[in-house]
Amino acid sequence: MSVTQRPAVRVVRDKTIRIKVIDDCGLACTFCHNEGTLVTADNRGRTVLPVVTGPGKSGRVSIYGGTNGINFLSAKMAPDVSFRRAVRTVARAFDASEVHLTGGEPTLHTEVSTLVAVLSGMGLSVGMTSNGERGRQVMPECSAAGLNRVNVSVFGTTAQELQAVQSERFRSAGLAETKIRAAEQTVRSAVSNGVKVSVNIVVPGMAHVDRIVNLVESYGQFADVRMLTSIQDGTESIAAISEVLARVGAEPVLRTFTAGTSDERTLYRALGSRAVYVKRLLPVRLPDTCASCRFNNGTDCEEGYYGIRLYLTEQGEYMVGICIQRMDLCVAVVDLPKSGIVEEVQAFKDAEVRRLTSRYGAAA
Repeated sequence: MSVTQRPAVRVVRDKTIRIKVIDDCGLACTFCHNEGTLVTADNRGRTVLPVVTGPGKSGRVSIYGGTNGINFLSAKMAPDVSFRRAVRTVARAFDASEVHLTGGEPTLHTEVSTLVAVLSGMGLSVGMTSNGERGRQVMPECSAAGLNRVNVSVFGTTAQELQAVQSERFRSAGLAETKIRAAEQTVRSAVSNGVKVSVNIVVPGMAHVDRIVNLVESYGQFADVRMLTSIQDGTESIAAISEVLARVGAEPVLRTFTAGTSDERTLYRALGSRAVYVKRLLPVRLPDTCASCRFNNGTDCEEGYYGIRLYLTEQGEYMVGICIQRMDLCVAVVDLPKSGIVEEVQAFKDAEVRRLTSRYGAAA
């Protein structure tokens, strides 16, 4: 089987909510969208937003912060009654059975294992996206609390490779090396504690092909590897992924569509039996909300409709977001029933399941 042949197809309905539990992060990736929010540490105390979209003092960026209409700063969530109420409301509204903790960096949250325990206690499957900063320290407790999966974002196998996608604050090779080792320790700790692991690798362009091949060869020995297209780099990112697949002898096995979102991923077998996934964003739009959007064209809408996100503002209000490029569309959880978002999103999911199943003849 070659990479040009068609793999089997599976269609699954979206049942996931992304929860931004913290904004803090010790990395400063040049392509970070920060879940659509500004870098809180660089903007706290400002009376008008956005002010600093990045890089600010922290060196971090929010690539859409200057254009997405964001008007609040993201706060750290606590495993309290308000958190439970907000998650329960949103999960029930959108028929979600899985939540995914994001940031910032979730492992920096001092109560991350308690958050996991609360969510799993609500009957939800809990995942996490992490750069691995404190994963080794918190993974045993998170596993015991019910963490099902962690996607570890990895950016290099050497200090130089990590520095290539970081702001100038990473001039210190020692700092970069520390971050690389932390990510590797997180992956190993997760595996040893029975947590499913995927290693996420963003592929900006052709200049990064050697770095990505090194990562696939290194991490593919003990974890699934997932290559992601870079939102900013578009076609160059896609071309670079194709080159990596060719270099590692990848063979396509299964193509999965998450109906009701822009998420499409293909499983390849490479370097023998290693699992390598490629995640792409499809040009998916909500039929009403996206119809009149200024970004709704062939170039400006970079993520498509990706799914529901939950935020907490510094004023203590939980917000639901539907697009990181249009944060002005966020609504308070208390206003969700009258917003029309639930009905539109649920109807859209139903329609996408029918469309994709009809086209590919496959559904989970």
